[in-house]
Amino acid sequence: MFYYVYVLQSLKDSKFYTGYTENLKLRFEEHQKGRVASTRDRRPLKLIYYEACLNQKDARHREKYLKTYFGKMFLKNRLKSYLTGC
Repeated sequence: MFYYVYVLQSLKDSKFYTGYTENLKLRFEEHQKGRVASTRDRRPLKLIYYEACLNQKDARHREKYLKTYFGKMFLKNRLKSYLTGC
């Protein structure tokens, strides 16, 4: 079993949302249907990045890191081609 850390991008305001889940497909559907309060008003959303972790503790730790300044810089560098359209 895997735990997934994921990043969504709002197509409404272009901002990112980072979270983690045990079931990525179901969680993304919940976001898309407006069942998650923190992203309800930012729909539609696009899944732009995810990582799989072997346990929940690692996934929570990675999610917290990706929400820090250095984590955001990592994502911007990792997604440079996507974000710039090159």
